[in-house]
Amino acid sequence: MSKIMTLNRALLMACVSMYFGTGWSLILFSFPIAPELTVDNYYMQFVPQVQAATNFFTYMTMIMMVCCIIWIISDWKNRHKWYPIIVLVLVIVATLLTTQYIFEYNQRMTDGITDAAELRDVLRKWMNLNTIRVSIWTLQWLTMITYYVNQNLKTRLI
Repeated sequence: MSKIMTLNRALLMACVSMYFGTGWSLILFSFPIAPELTVDNYYMQFVPQVQAATNFFTYMTMIMMVCCIIWIISDWKNRHKWYPIIVLVLVIVATLLTTQYIFEYNQRMTDGITDAAELRDVLRKWMNLNTIRVSIWTLQWLTMITYYVNQNLKTRLI
Protein backbone atom coordinates (compact mmCIF):
# COMPACT_ATOMS: atom_id res chain seq x y z
CA MET A 1 0.00 0.00 0.00
CA SER A 2 2.88 2.36 0.77
CA LYS A 3 4.19 2.14 -2.81
CA ILE A 4 0.75 2.94 -4.22
CA MET A 5 0.42 5.98 -1.96
CA THR A 6 3.91 7.13 -2.94
CA LEU A 7 2.97 6.83 -6.62
CA ASN A 8 -0.27 8.70 -5.94
CA ARG A 9 1.63 11.59 -4.33
CA ALA A 10 4.24 11.56 -7.09
CA LEU A 11 1.53 11.78 -9.74
CA LEU A 12 -0.10 14.67 -7.87
CA MET A 13 3.30 16.40 -7.59
CA ALA A 14 3.85 15.96 -11.33
CA CYS A 15 0.46 17.50 -12.11
CA VAL A 16 0.96 20.37 -9.67
CA SER A 17 4.39 20.99 -11.21
CA MET A 18 2.91 21.05 -14.71
CA TYR A 19 0.46 23.77 -13.69
CA PHE A 20 3.23 25.65 -11.87
CA GLY A 21 5.57 25.51 -14.87
CA THR A 22 2.91 26.30 -17.45
CA GLY A 23 1.67 29.26 -15.41
CA TRP A 24 5.08 30.79 -14.88
CA SER A 25 5.96 30.18 -18.53
CA LEU A 26 2.82 32.08 -19.47
CA ILE A 27 3.75 35.04 -17.27
CA LEU A 28 7.44 35.10 -18.22
CA PHE A 29 7.19 34.42 -21.95
CA SER A 30 3.65 35.00 -23.24
CA PHE A 31 2.56 38.07 -21.30
CA PRO A 32 5.47 40.20 -22.58
CA ILE A 33 4.40 39.66 -26.20
CA ALA A 34 0.74 40.53 -25.52
CA PRO A 35 1.20 44.21 -26.45
CA GLU A 36 2.44 43.07 -29.88
CA LEU A 37 -0.74 41.12 -30.58
CA THR A 38 -3.17 42.67 -33.03
CA VAL A 39 -6.60 41.71 -34.31
CA ASP A 40 -4.78 40.31 -37.36
CA ASN A 41 -2.29 38.06 -35.54
CA TYR A 42 -3.62 37.22 -32.06
CA TYR A 43 -5.74 34.25 -33.15
CA MET A 44 -2.87 31.99 -34.28
CA GLN A 45 -0.71 33.09 -31.34
CA PHE A 46 -3.42 32.40 -28.79
CA VAL A 47 -6.47 30.32 -29.66
CA PRO A 48 -4.99 26.91 -30.73
CA GLN A 49 -2.60 26.88 -27.77
CA VAL A 50 -5.32 27.74 -25.24
CA GLN A 51 -7.68 25.16 -26.71
CA ALA A 52 -5.01 22.44 -26.52
CA ALA A 53 -4.10 23.41 -22.95
CA THR A 54 -7.77 23.45 -21.92
CA ASN A 55 -8.33 19.96 -23.31
CA PHE A 56 -5.25 18.53 -21.60
CA PHE A 57 -5.67 20.30 -18.26
CA THR A 58 -9.35 19.36 -17.97
CA TYR A 59 -8.37 15.70 -17.62
CA MET A 60 -5.31 16.46 -15.54
CA THR A 61 -7.43 18.45 -13.08
CA MET A 62 -9.73 15.47 -12.62
CA ILE A 63 -6.70 13.25 -11.96
CA MET A 64 -5.44 15.78 -9.38
CA MET A 65 -8.77 15.74 -7.55
CA VAL A 66 -8.81 11.94 -7.45
CA CYS A 67 -5.20 11.86 -6.18
CA CYS A 68 -6.07 14.36 -3.45
CA ILE A 69 -9.12 12.37 -2.36
CA ILE A 70 -7.12 9.13 -2.25
CA TRP A 71 -4.44 10.85 -0.19
CA ILE A 72 -7.00 12.41 2.18
CA ILE A 73 -8.65 9.04 2.76
CA SER A 74 -5.33 7.27 3.31
CA ASP A 75 -4.07 9.88 5.79
CA TRP A 76 -7.37 10.80 7.40
CA LYS A 77 -6.23 9.85 10.90
CA ASN A 78 -2.95 11.75 10.84
CA ARG A 79 -1.83 15.32 10.47
CA HIS A 80 -0.67 14.87 6.87
CA LYS A 81 -4.26 15.02 5.64
CA TRP A 82 -4.03 18.83 5.61
CA TYR A 83 -1.62 18.86 2.67
CA PRO A 84 -3.97 17.16 0.21
CA ILE A 85 -6.96 19.04 1.64
CA ILE A 86 -5.20 22.35 0.95
CA VAL A 87 -4.17 21.23 -2.54
CA LEU A 88 -7.70 20.02 -3.30
CA VAL A 89 -9.24 23.32 -2.17
CA LEU A 90 -6.74 25.22 -4.31
CA VAL A 91 -7.47 22.98 -7.32
CA ILE A 92 -11.19 23.67 -6.89
CA VAL A 93 -10.63 27.42 -6.52
CA ALA A 94 -8.42 27.53 -9.65
CA THR A 95 -10.97 25.46 -11.56
CA LEU A 96 -13.83 27.76 -10.55
CA LEU A 97 -11.79 30.83 -11.50
CA THR A 98 -11.11 29.24 -14.87
CA THR A 99 -14.63 28.04 -15.65
CA GLN A 100 -16.49 31.05 -14.26
CA TYR A 101 -14.23 33.87 -15.48
CA ILE A 102 -11.32 32.91 -17.73
CA PHE A 103 -13.31 30.74 -20.16
CA GLU A 104 -15.44 33.78 -21.03
CA TYR A 105 -12.36 35.58 -22.38
CA ASN A 106 -11.06 32.44 -24.09
CA GLN A 107 -14.39 32.19 -25.90
CA ARG A 108 -14.38 35.85 -26.93
CA MET A 109 -10.96 35.39 -28.50
CA THR A 110 -12.02 32.14 -30.15
CA ASP A 111 -15.10 33.83 -31.61
CA GLY A 112 -12.88 36.49 -33.19
CA ILE A 113 -12.15 40.03 -32.08
CA THR A 114 -11.94 42.66 -34.78
CA ASP A 115 -11.64 45.81 -32.66
CA ALA A 116 -8.15 46.68 -31.35
CA ALA A 117 -9.48 48.35 -28.19
CA GLU A 118 -11.63 45.33 -27.36
CA LEU A 119 -8.65 43.00 -27.91
CA ARG A 120 -6.47 45.06 -25.55
CA ASP A 121 -9.26 45.05 -22.93
CA VAL A 122 -9.86 41.29 -23.24
CA LEU A 123 -6.13 40.50 -23.09
CA ARG A 124 -5.65 42.76 -20.04
CA LYS A 125 -8.50 41.10 -18.15
CA TRP A 126 -7.39 37.63 -19.25
CA MET A 127 -3.81 38.27 -18.09
CA ASN A 128 -5.00 39.66 -14.72
CA LEU A 129 -7.15 36.60 -14.10
CA ASN A 130 -4.32 34.31 -15.15
CA THR A 131 -1.95 36.06 -12.76
CA ILE A 132 -4.37 35.17 -9.96
CA ARG A 133 -4.60 31.60 -11.24
CA VAL A 134 -0.81 31.25 -11.42
CA SER A 135 -0.68 32.45 -7.81
CA ILE A 136 -3.09 29.66 -6.87
CA TRP A 137 -1.03 27.12 -8.81
CA THR A 138 2.07 28.39 -7.02
CA LEU A 139 0.37 27.83 -3.67
CA GLN A 140 -0.45 24.26 -4.73
CA TRP A 141 3.19 23.68 -5.60
CA LEU A 142 4.43 25.27 -2.36
CA THR A 143 2.04 23.06 -0.37
CA MET A 144 3.42 19.93 -2.02
CA ILE A 145 7.03 21.06 -1.56
CA THR A 146 6.33 21.81 2.10
CA TYR A 147 4.97 18.29 2.52
CA TYR A 148 8.08 16.75 0.96
CA VAL A 149 10.45 18.96 2.96
CA ASN A 150 8.64 18.07 6.19
CA GLN A 151 8.76 14.37 5.30
CA ASN A 152 12.49 14.63 4.61
CA LEU A 153 13.09 16.40 7.93
CA LYS A 154 10.99 13.81 9.74
CA THR A 155 12.96 10.98 8.12
CA ARG A 156 16.26 12.56 9.10
CA LEU A 157 15.13 12.98 12.69
CA ILE A 158 14.13 9.34 13.03
